[in-house]
Amino acid sequence: MLIDLIVGARPNFIKIAPVIAAIKDYQAKGADIGFRLVHTGQHYDTAMSGSFFTQLDIPEPDVNFGAGGGTQAQQTASIMEGYEAYLALKKPDLTIVVGDVTSTMACTIVAKKAGVKVAHIEAGIRSGDMLMPEEINRMVTDSITDYFFTTTPEAGQLLETQGIPKERIFFVGNVMIDTLKKQEPLFTPPEFWETAGLSPKSYIVLTLHRPSNVDEVAHLEKLLTAIALEVRDKKVILPVHPRAAAKIRKIMDGNAIFKAFHIVPAMDYRSFNYLVKNAFAVLTDSGGITEETTVMGIPCMTLRTSTERPETVTVGTNELIGIDPVAIPPAMKKLFSGEWKKGDIPELWDGQASQRIIKTVLDIFK
Repeated sequence: MLIDLIVGARPNFIKIAPVIAAIKDYQAKGADIGFRLVHTGQHYDTAMSGSFFTQLDIPEPDVNFGAGGGTQAQQTASIMEGYEAYLALKKPDLTIVVGDVTSTMACTIVAKKAGVKVAHIEAGIRSGDMLMPEEINRMVTDSITDYFFTTTPEAGQLLETQGIPKERIFFVGNVMIDTLKKQEPLFTPPEFWETAGLSPKSYIVLTLHRPSNVDEVAHLEKLLTAIALEVRDKKVILPVHPRAAAKIRKIMDGNAIFKAFHIVPAMDYRSFNYLVKNAFAVLTDSGGITEETTVMGIPCMTLRTSTERPETVTVGTNELIGIDPVAIPPAMKKLFSGEWKKGDIPELWDGQASQRIIKTVLDIFK
């Protein structure tokens, strides 16, 4: 059988790497399975794309649509046009999409209209926030997907309430954790580790990119100020996202209150997770980072009003504190007092999710 694996943005690369490894494992055992790696080009910055292929042992894509840039609609259209033309050359038996980026939704629609079955890895997660483009991508993808691979039992239960038959839902675990466990021995300090005077537990990692946090300068300044006033003797390492970089630099320029902050460029996978693993804590509005902090046992505060990964809160080390700066002081007081919860690791987040996925795919198509 032939599978198309869709990638386009940073989270996709992390999730698809172990799936490729699992396919190769089954090929070595004599399984009749092959794949085409379809890169939509949604992310085109080397720091956000190229280095991930190298570090995660992802082969060169079979095709790259170069669909980066433009508005949401323009990017979606470009990806759909590219994949439609590619399917016209040869259809696979199955298209596998991962996560919730634009590429996921766009290629799902194209595959289904071409009569190709679709499997969605990380199906059934929801934030309930319709202002997030990712939420719309999830809902559209899951509404027409054929096979659903879930990270938690709760995601499967949600799909069942929406009328998805149980036999099409497969609880397999979390492929992001497959990559984390495989790569952890290879984590390396970022280039600025020594020049910034970092040591384990001497700093806090902060990442911000959601519109609710970075689009309004006044709110962003209040949020950063609230954090600056509560970090005590800790440094703050802030990898800047392109959508927020100029605003953050303007807010901090010449302001002594931000003396603990170190603004750094986007990092490769191994360096960033070395930073997270050795952090005192993480403050973020990312979803994926909360999964990694949960498995590594690092205290995490999510600066959002909702999360599509509630297991990181109910089981893991994450707390959802919202976007109001007034929530920062009590959360930081709890952190510095040593009262932050230890957390646990969710069921089947054991590094074997991809093996379960490919075994299931082979069983379905045998």
